[in-house]
Amino acid sequence: MVTVPARRKRATIHDVAVEAGVSRGTVSRVVNDEPYVSAAARTAIEAAIEKVGYVPNNAARNLVMQRSQAVGFIVHEPHSLFLDDPNIGGILLGANTVLSRADYQMVSLVIDSQRDTDRVARYLSGGFVDGVIIVSARHEDPMIRVVEKLALPAAFVGHPPDLRRLPFVGIDNRRSARAITERLIGTGRSRIGMIAAALDRDSGADRLAGFTDALGSRFDPNLVERVPLYTYSDGAAGMRALLAREPGIDGVFAASDAVAAGALEALRDAGRSVPGDVGVVGFDDSTWALRTQPHLSTVHQPAFGLGAAAAECVLGQLRGEEQPTDGILLETPIVWRDSA
Repeated sequence: MVTVPARRKRATIHDVAVEAGVSRGTVSRVVNDEPYVSAAARTAIEAAIEKVGYVPNNAARNLVMQRSQAVGFIVHEPHSLFLDDPNIGGILLGANTVLSRADYQMVSLVIDSQRDTDRVARYLSGGFVDGVIIVSARHEDPMIRVVEKLALPAAFVGHPPDLRRLPFVGIDNRRSARAITERLIGTGRSRIGMIAAALDRDSGADRLAGFTDALGSRFDPNLVERVPLYTYSDGAAGMRALLAREPGIDGVFAASDAVAAGALEALRDAGRSVPGDVGVVGFDDSTWALRTQPHLSTVHQPAFGLGAAAAECVLGQLRGEEQPTDGILLETPIVWRDSA
């Protein structure tokens, strides 16, 4: 019969005080890095902490301070996309770098269903995090109302139209999409289409608006294929649909690099050369852009910088600092490569 050893009793401040031969109050001052402790007593206490294996109970301390020292990182995407999307990974790493530097823990929460939404709302209401960073919020996203109701320090990555006065960081998707479409037009293409993804959030809708702006009177709605997500498979399906409707298409703006990579596969399967027959541009300058052949012309989205800026925004609110509610926008230069 296999037995599980009894759980070792956690060392307390009392154990440290007995070992060091000082009062519990003196131990508490050392643990909390407070003054008025002699060098000899501090040395004895530090040695006692090491010997008895004492670890400060931060949960109890945070309960008194009404702080969790944690910030939630909420992503409203399917679970598979959370793992596969390099932009989400970049945003997460940027946020975690800033939070870690400030001694905050990041708690990742993925919303992929109404049940997830309800569960995360209950979690936030329980006071387990001091603030939240929210990525990929949709129009009329219930998390917006939850954050407002709880008056929780928050920063959104992106700007849903009903965000009202909550802080956000982002990029000018419309201007960036217009700029790269104009660059594609400048290569002499005349039948330019778009694979428009994620139109239920601001990034997707704004990229379609920028594409429309660039084409002006030449815009043909029949050359826009709408797909649900920024994914490789949706890009391939969208490109096949465009080719079926308009075999003479000679330029494509894909709403993300992953979508563009899928489009390249569909073009290759159809016997079309890139950029010879069809010029293709993407959006993000993610790892997808250099995994394709040819490498993608694209818009650089500063994912790490967006995450870092969002974390700084939340930490600023926790310090009681006013944050701009008209948004923090980062630059998005065009990166021109061989696909167009």
